[in-house]
Amino acid sequence: MILLNPGPVNVSERVRQALMRPDICHRESEFSDLLGRIQQKLLTAFVPGAEADYIAVVLTGSGTAAVESAVMSCLPTGKRMLVLNNGVYGERLSNMIGLHRLGVSELKSEWHIKPDPERVRLALRQHPEVHAVAMVHHETTTGLINPIKEIAEVVDSQNRVFVVDSVSGLGGEAIDIAGSHIYMVAGTAGKCIQGFPGVSFVLLRKGFLERMRGYPKRSWYLHMTHYVDDQGKGTVPFTPAVQVYYAFEEALDELLEEGVANRTQRYRRTATRIRERMGQLGVKALLPPESQSNTITAFHLPSGVTYASLHDQLKDRGYVIYAGQGQLESKIFRIANMGALTEPHIQGFLTAFEQVLAGAAVHT
Repeated sequence: MILLNPGPVNVSERVRQALMRPDICHRESEFSDLLGRIQQKLLTAFVPGAEADYIAVVLTGSGTAAVESAVMSCLPTGKRMLVLNNGVYGERLSNMIGLHRLGVSELKSEWHIKPDPERVRLALRQHPEVHAVAMVHHETTTGLINPIKEIAEVVDSQNRVFVVDSVSGLGGEAIDIAGSHIYMVAGTAGKCIQGFPGVSFVLLRKGFLERMRGYPKRSWYLHMTHYVDDQGKGTVPFTPAVQVYYAFEEALDELLEEGVANRTQRYRRTATRIRERMGQLGVKALLPPESQSNTITAFHLPSGVTYASLHDQLKDRGYVIYAGQGQLESKIFRIANMGALTEPHIQGFLTAFEQVLAGAAVHT
């Protein structure tokens, strides 16, 4: 089955075979070595040239676990977080903070609109109690790329902490973590890194770590410094998904061999091809080109076609697409092109889509 959904993704045979490596105990040196290699490869991939300034904290859990670990661990007593919300995953950030009543009024934008840096600047001046700002990098609700660099400059100029959910961004979108002075970036194995779901991570700026040690513990499993301290000794505080870590390392090796910039360019080329063919078929994208990500495109459902029918007919042909969410559920569908997808996979999908569309036209 060819997965055109935003994670889990199709992986290479090489990554799949890594699951078959020998069983090891996570309290033994073999696992410590594996963990150390993963951490170093994450730093090499995503903070090149600034590896000494960051720590890669690896968790067993989905990308949401890494995001929640970051936002729950970065606030001192009496301080608050400002969330920039323009999609389902921005809303999820707000809900995480809301559970502990740690937020201020969020800055909401329409789901197709990028946050305005000057609104952020004004909000931070009006709310001195805000210690951190959180935002989604790639808002997969619509396939929108948010202005990370511009927001980071504002947050840094106001001496606040910037936390980025780049679960669907890292490996697929350009982001200068170190150059933008971003304190915490959450990512996952099972999207643009092309690994399996079940392992996630946070890239944490070392200078911020020492400040975090005195912050309240709002979760036992997800408190960041538990992981930092244990992983500094080559171990983990809780039982990890060992075999998935093996596959994660293999996926990181593939990423480094291809090159992060080359992978983002490959994704961009594939997305452009899909968008151009859809345009030729009269299927309209939700967002303008300048707002679109490299790996997900949201399209308006063609007239007279329901998502359920489109999905089921494509799945019968071996291709899985993705529904809209929230207020867009009945209006759009999404095509993701992240993962170990080949030229024949994409051509096969486009052919299948055209067949389904032609059949729908006949029946209407």
